Amino acid sequence: MHNNCIYLDNNATTKVDPQVVEAMLPYLTEYYGNPSSMHTFGGQVGKAVLEARKQVGALLGANESEIVFTSGGTEGDNAAIRAALLAQPDKRHIVTTQVEHPAVLTLCKQLEKQGYTVTYLSVNRQGQLDLDELEASLTGNTALVSIMYANNETGTVFPIEEIGLRVKDKGALFHVDAVQAVGKIPMNMQTSKIDILTMSGHKIHAPKGIGALYVRRGVRFRPMIIGGGQQRGRRGGTENVPGVIALGKAAELELLHLEEATAREKRMRDRLEQALLATIPDCEVNGDITQRLPNTTNIGFKYIEGEAILLMLNQKGICASSGSACSSGSLEPSHVLRAMGLPYTTLHGSIRFSLCRYTREAEIDAVIEVMPGIVERLRALSPFKSDEAGWLQEQEQVLAHR
Repeated sequence: MHNNCIYLDNNATTKVDPQVVEAMLPYLTEYYGNPSSMHTFGGQVGKAVLEARKQVGALLGANESEIVFTSGGTEGDNAAIRAALLAQPDKRHIVTTQVEHPAVLTLCKQLEKQGYTVTYLSVNRQGQLDLDELEASLTGNTALVSIMYANNETGTVFPIEEIGLRVKDKGALFHVDAVQAVGKIPMNMQTSKIDILTMSGHKIHAPKGIGALYVRRGVRFRPMIIGGGQQRGRRGGTENVPGVIALGKAAELELLHLEEATAREKRMRDRLEQALLATIPDCEVNGDITQRLPNTTNIGFKYIEGEAILLMLNQKGICASSGSACSSGSLEPSHVLRAMGLPYTTLHGSIRFSLCRYTREAEIDAVIEVMPGIVERLRALSPFKSDEAGWLQEQEQVLAHR
């Protein structure tokens, strides 16, 4: 099926670019030396790792010395938050948002059990923050503010530099989970207020299991993984060399294609979105339609379940994702969409389509063609529309008992 698959789930993961595969293959076969070894055979691998560090730095507008390779976004978020707290043991307060990735939220919940205080900032119906609420939450005890650059579900982009100004005025460290934003939004860490930034390779056409942190020069960084002093003591363990080379090449290609690819993705995304809104009644876009990623649309289809839509799309060879996930046999709506205050009628039937530079116009045409029929068929089977009041009451009871 994968050869004919229409893949519109690129915020979950991306296809590895063939040029990235080509760049990394020699480091799985021919150049297998340890980059920390003293001999020439290892040294040439060390030089390749340094080149990859420069390539990642170039994508972020950072110096190569500020790049720390990790296993991906989750490790990066964990390492960033823990490092910031370890560097400021007298401060016990963290500020984040209600719509962060579980890599941040789950860690914050755990830290609360260890005596830290966490403020979870709310969002409005467009998924945007109230910057006055942010500013009011900052105190002399605030060690860290951790806020994503762009939301993985809705694509909503936060005003990161404005947030950074307010955070730095209060003397806190500023961590940004930019996993979804890198490669889609131009970055320049030299002029940014960001102290630590997380990125992940498999969102930018590199393999899974490789990522990087940007750590601003001068920011105290305590390693989460302690070992042999690799990466200037900021992350122990022999580097994942093939992954590092792949990430470097992927970063180079993202920078090369960024302007052209994002314009093309936005054009296709808008065409898909407008066609679905025009041909399918009772649906709406979730999130901020002006400040968002160029490749992402999240659309709520009223009165039906997202999982049912996904199953029928899958039968047509179309891959997308849902705004809700099935948990313990009962529907658990997306924490992001719930935080935005979406009505129950929309909450369960929300679908995210996310594009990439490999997405083709014909694939967009195929989705536009099949979606109206899928929604019409599911609504004909749905008890929700005929008994909306009863369904809403039932959903409120389910959520109240959680």
